[in-house]
Parts: sequence; structure tokens; C-alpha cells
Amino acid sequence: MVASSEWPEVDFLRNPDRTLRAGVILMGGETEVIDVMPIDLLHGISKKFLGDFKEVFGEENVEHGLDIEFHWVNETGKTAKLTSNIKIEPTDSFDTCPPLDIVLVGAHNSTHHTLTQAELAYLRKAYEESKAFITVCGGMMPALEAGILAGKTATAPLMLLDHLKQNTGTTWEAKRYVRDGKLWTSGALFNGVDLIRAFVLHVWGTGEKKKMVEFCLDFGSVPVRSVDY
Repeated sequence: MVASSEWPEVDFLRNPDRTLRAGVILMGGETEVIDVMPIDLLHGISKKFLGDFKEVFGEENVEHGLDIEFHWVNETGKTAKLTSNIKIEPTDSFDTCPPLDIVLVGAHNSTHHTLTQAELAYLRKAYEESKAFITVCGGMMPALEAGILAGKTATAPLMLLDHLKQNTGTTWEAKRYVRDGKLWTSGALFNGVDLIRAFVLHVWGTGEKKKMVEFCLDFGSVPVRSVDY
């Protein structure tokens, strides 16, 4: 995993003084379901989820679960489309969503949707306010268009890397996931799971939450793969 800059915001994620806010930002058009699915690994280490199954996870793991709330955000706050004919009712619009600590962006069908100025502005705002900004698969394209990846080290689906290396001011790595400061980018589809596993371990895989995190990842059979292809 590339770590080309410090990440001071991680200290807040480890020791927050309030409920953490994690959010999926949905562009117009259709968003790929698998790209945004990794957000559920954070739900899987939440105090709410662990508490609902405390007979399985045990009191100690429940105690160390994350105090976290989840937001699904798009420009209008109205019904959003995901692939496989899924529709989702966002919890927030750009205007109503509180600042997000953890942001996840997946790929959208850019053939049928051109990003609006409001979407680009909100992505920049969310990046500035976040403690961690995550893109999965083609989710790096909106971030790239918004200027978030300028001067950063990142990755993308392998089939795009040669083209991207020729046309942007970003340093591209052929890895399953890359971290540059608070920016985390991944390759295609299931590399989002690789990224989230690494993210969870990096943030909470030490200290008092270590046993809880390791137990939940093992219980969920979350795959362990090298950052290298």
C-alpha cells in the first residue's frame, strides 16, 4: 500500500468525541451495486449490528463496536438508481447532509450522466470535510473530474491505467488499493473489499478495538489478499 503523505485525520476516527458519520455519495444515473457494497463492512463493526447479535459476538466486542451512522446522499435527496434494477431512497440531499467523516464513491454510468456542477462542488466539499475519502472502481472518475486526485498517488481499474497515466497530473499505481493521506482509491469492483479490509485494520486494528475488528473480519470470512495483483 502506498502511503505518500501523513494522515493526521485518522486520530479522530480512532478516538472520536461524537458519533462517526459515514456516507455514500451517489452521482446521477446508475451507480454500481458492488462498488458501494463495501460500506457494509463498516456497518458490520458497528455497535448497533454487534449489539443485535450479542449472543454471537459477545459483550466485549459489542462494547468496542463503532458508534457510527450511515448516510446515502445525492443531489436531490430523491430516489437514486443502482445497477441490477435497484432503487434506493437517499437519507440526504447535498443541502441536508451533515459533514461526513468517511466518504465512499462508486462508479456511475457516465455514458448516460454528465456530472453536474453541484455534484462536482459537493465532492470537493465532502473531501475537504472528511477524515477519509474512499473511491471504488470507477468511483475515482468523479473525484478526478472534481480535481481531488490532482497531485495525488492513486489507483484505478487496471484497464484504465495506461490511458490515465498519459492524461492526468496524478501518479497512478497498479495496486488493488492505494492510500495517499486520507485519500483511498481502489481498482475494480471487488478491490473495494480489499480496500475496506485494509482501511478497517489500519484505523481500528490496533488498541482496544483490535480483537473486535479481527474477530468480525474472520467471522465474515473477509478475504485476505495482497495489495499487489
